[in-house]
Amino acid sequence: MKLITVLISGSGSNLQALIDAQASNSLGNGNITHVISSSASAYGLQRAQAAQIPTTIHQLKTYYKGIPKENTQERTQKRHQFNVDLANLLIYGNIEGNPDAQYTKPHLIVCAGWMLILSPQVLEPLEKAGITIINLHPALPGAFDGTHAIERAWKAGQAGEIAEAGVMIHKVITEVDRGQPVLVKRLEVGKPQETLEEYEKRVHDLEHIAIVEGTNMVLKEL
Repeated sequence: MKLITVLISGSGSNLQALIDAQASNSLGNGNITHVISSSASAYGLQRAQAAQIPTTIHQLKTYYKGIPKENTQERTQKRHQFNVDLANLLIYGNIEGNPDAQYTKPHLIVCAGWMLILSPQVLEPLEKAGITIINLHPALPGAFDGTHAIERAWKAGQAGEIAEAGVMIHKVITEVDRGQPVLVKRLEVGKPQETLEEYEKRVHDLEHIAIVEGTNMVLKEL
């Protein structure tokens, strides 16, 4: 059995797709053992709790508390500590970096709507620990890296600049959304009269399929 930790920041609909796949024995040899959220208000936490999956909240804003935005040096230091603590949380189960008897290191980390950039302070320790990490991104490889990818693709489609977009599952590296693609799924974009909300729903429906298929593909490699 391969253990999976899922990282979320919001509604957790892609987490739910993974939970449902596991419940229907469609997640291969994977077992979701932990969910970590960057937001205390993320609905995905309730989804995890309903499935009796342990959760942890790791919020950047708690590290920035009381530090003005103008104090960039101290905020940079706090972000570095947040990253170090996140790596320890993922590997050891606590931010102190000491093995927790209640926690088992995952084989795979799936970013399913995690909205924070994963820095070398996170990725390098995970690599040394032998943990694979993948991400779901709602765009094709090399297109619309970073935030607001769905809206940017929709606008480009409506402007006639592109005829297709899609979603991908990719390995996570330091360069945002530039890791090796594991799975790519395409869909038509630029349909006349299609609203952003309608396009967004098509993307999310495709994401729910892609995240399960991509996770299964990586599980077979582990």
